[in-house]
Parts: sequence; structure tokens; C-alpha cells
Amino acid sequence: MASTILQVKYYVLMILIFMLGTSSAYADEPIMITLSTHMNNVVFDGKWSFTEEWKASSLNNFFYDDGTEIELRSAHQDNFIYIMIDDLTDTNYQKRSDYAMICFDKNDAKPQESTSNDYCFVNVLNGTESYTLQGGSTLGFNGNFKKITNFDGLVAIGNVSDKHDRYSLDPHSSYEFRIPLDKLGRLDHYGFYMAVFESHTGKIYTYPKDISSKNTFEIPPPKLWGDLISPDQSLPEFPWPLLILSVTISSLIVIIRLKKSEIYCKY
Repeated sequence: MASTILQVKYYVLMILIFMLGTSSAYADEPIMITLSTHMNNVVFDGKWSFTEEWKASSLNNFFYDDGTEIELRSAHQDNFIYIMIDDLTDTNYQKRSDYAMICFDKNDAKPQESTSNDYCFVNVLNGTESYTLQGGSTLGFNGNFKKITNFDGLVAIGNVSDKHDRYSLDPHSSYEFRIPLDKLGRLDHYGFYMAVFESHTGKIYTYPKDISSKNTFEIPPPKLWGDLISPDQSLPEFPWPLLILSVTISSLIVIIRLKKSEIYCKY
């Protein structure tokens, strides 16, 4: 019986480590976003404000052929998704020209052309405004997206990260987002796209990698986007870790009762 209980605990521990640990995306692996209880401590100024600020979030590393390195951190808390894009090698940043954009396919349907369920959020480095785009438009030059009014609660700020950055003290561009879930919905799976534009080279760095664009403003069709998966967001009122713990406890109770029944039956 003790052996059985230890096995159950081991498998539960392995699942929790997989779900809550940070990950590293070297190709087009899904981005695993995690639940956090510390995102309310984020200071929205577009950069690392203190070294522990974004620590309680998932980490994905992106490395590109020309040596560019971008860190993406993600988490969700309450009614928001939090994203930080840290463009570590962009030390030739151009304020009000460089930008980062993240896009969500609400139903992860991967359509050939964008629909009204697709949203993109544009964050300009040191810009005074952020922009929200919605798919399903008749405008063709940018991937059929149109500008709409920003969601209530949206935050998108770009800045120069430096002395408090966990990965590089050299001044470089970085971007912080807080995306309200009212329109996106609380889902466990989104289509996801990231684009980081460096104006001094005219290059765009993306997730998934190597998605070509005809122009700087073109957003590729959702069928080419990657995936953002949130295992602990599947049951908003009953997060996965709590569900697993509950099932484990219930299983242990059943096992103990069965063992007791076996003992009673022998006598």
C-alpha cells in the first residue's frame, strides 16, 4: 500500500512540474503560459523595474540565425494575460519606430484569412499609444486587420530595459503587455503570433519563426500562427493543480478503503 501511495505522489509531482515549470522554445513549440499570483506586482513601465518582477512567469527563449535573442515571459492572473518581450540584442533601438506585436486567434481555428475572432496588440517603443487590431476586415494590405478601440484595461508599454534586467544590463528594447480576457475569453488554447520589429535593420523577428511578410505592416494568416496553451486555465473556477490534488486525495482515500476492505475480508 505504501508503495502504491508513493507511486501516485510521484506521478502527481511530475505532472505539476511539467505544468508549472518554465519552458524554452527553440523552434515552433507551443508556448505554455502559467498561472501566477504575482502579476499584480508588475510595474508597467515597459521594462524590468526590479529583478524579481517577472520571475513568477513562464519563460520561452527564441534564438535566431543572425544572433538575435528574444525572451518571452507569460502568465495569467485574474482577468488578464501578461506578456513581456525582452529583445536582448536590440541595443541599437529606435524609439517610436521599433515595436512588438502579439496576436491571439480566439478559437484557435487557424483560418486561411483572419476573422473577427482574431486580435493583435501593437506596442511601440516609447510610444504614447498602443493599438488594437481586429481581423475580418476587407483591408488586404495588412492581412485583413483593422484598427479598433483598445479594450478596457489594456496596457502595452515599450521602453529601454537596463540595470534591473535579469538577462542583460546593456540597454535594449523591451515591451510589457496586459491583455484583458473579456473579449478573448478564458480558454486553454489560443492561436498565437509574435512579431518584433527592429527599424535599424528593417528586420522582423517572429514566433513561429521564419514567417515571411511582404511588408512591415502585414500580419500573416492565422493558419501560420503557433499555439499558446494554458493547462491551468482550462477550468477557471477550478485550476488544474487543485483538480489534480483533489483527484489524488480522492484516489488515495479509495485505495486506503480498498486495502482496509481486503484486511477485513481476511478475517
